[in-house]
Order: sequence, then structure tokens, then C-alpha cells
Amino acid sequence: MTTMRSYAFTWTDSDGTPRASAVAYDRVSADRRRAELETAGVTDIDEVPVRPGELPVVKG
Repeated sequence: MTTMRSYAFTWTDSDGTPRASAVAYDRVSADRRRAELETAGVTDIDEVPVRPGELPVVKG
């Protein structure tokens, strides 16, 4: 049986504002989102495994 795993992110914008994902991603989409965040120059990117209906809390 395949188990669906979901991921979300927390990060800090270039202006120092802490952020968190508003959606959960599957593995392929999470990899794509991480690349987008890295390209945007954000820092402190943290990938967080989440359960259905759950999202990460903004740091700070």
C-alpha cells in the first residue's frame, strides 16, 4: 500500500518576515516549491511533514 505524504514549508522572506505555506505539497510539488523559494532568495527554509488538514505555524 502506498501512503500519501504531504509537506509544507516555513521560511523567512528577504525582508525578515517569517512565512509558512498555506497549502500542503506532495513530494514532487514540494521539491518544485523548495526550488522556487531558493530562487526567490528566502532564508531559513524548513520542510515540514504535515497530515491532511494540517499546516505549519509561522516561526517567530
